[in-house]
Amino acid sequence: MSDDTQVDVQSAQETHTEPGQAAGASQGRSTPPARPEYVDFDVEDFPGGLRGCLEAILMVADQPQQSADLARVLAVDETQVDEAMEALRADYDGRRGAAGRDEAADDVAAANPADRVETSSSDDSGNAIDISNPTGMLRGFELRHTARGWQFANRAEYEPVVAAFVTDGQTARLSQAALEALAIIAYRQPVTRAQVAAIRGVNSEGVIRSLIVRGLIREEGVDPESRAALLITSGLFLEHMGLDSLDQLPSLAPFLPSISEMEHDEVGHGAMNEGEAEETAAERGNGERSAS
Repeated sequence: MSDDTQVDVQSAQETHTEPGQAAGASQGRSTPPARPEYVDFDVEDFPGGLRGCLEAILMVADQPQQSADLARVLAVDETQVDEAMEALRADYDGRRGAAGRDEAADDVAAANPADRVETSSSDDSGNAIDISNPTGMLRGFELRHTARGWQFANRAEYEPVVAAFVTDGQTARLSQAALEALAIIAYRQPVTRAQVAAIRGVNSEGVIRSLIVRGLIREEGVDPESRAALLITSGLFLEHMGLDSLDQLPSLAPFLPSISEMEHDEVGHGAMNEGEAEETAAERGNGERSAS
């Protein structure tokens, strides 16, 4: 066999690819998400990339947004949206982690390993941190995630400042009666208006109506026995409370009296009843003797 023939055989062997290998390579490539017809842009074409696009959307949204909806509108994977949201939240919280580093700087460092400057480390728990800017600035707002989705919100620490601006001296807090009714509904839901009134010991129709107007509670279903409307808390209630679900409501156990205290109260109440009965009997005896 001539030298030219050997070279041709070797070249053919190197360029030959098994069918299984070709299939595996095609499966290893991630399929880009389906792009809606009305999306004629790429998020990376905008300043700030995906994170900038998410900030722009949340800034004008009047209600929380789900990651799946944002991913569909921007034609990206939902995991990309979640990762970008977490990076933004860490930035707003003053935690400048590795996820918040400049991607352009990383590309330059990757292209020039000799010029790379170590700017990342890890804390005691193993979390990556950016040692070039170890402390970020805590913003007056936060990126909050609740059961309804992602939304910008002012931090609780700034509540007095925001309240002074919004109310301008006017009080807009819930009354004590409304707070009582809201707590009963939150912990006993679903519950009827009559049950709320029975627990409070007073008619609660007015405060319940105000809670419905504020959007904190709503009617859902009817009681099978009385056919009265059942009351439950709304998603807005969870949002205001900063909760993902009702399972995160604080336990009532620390606010309830202990068993010993309840037993002591029952004994004291029983002794008081016995004393009242003896006094009543004595008064009746004195009355009978006076009449005779």
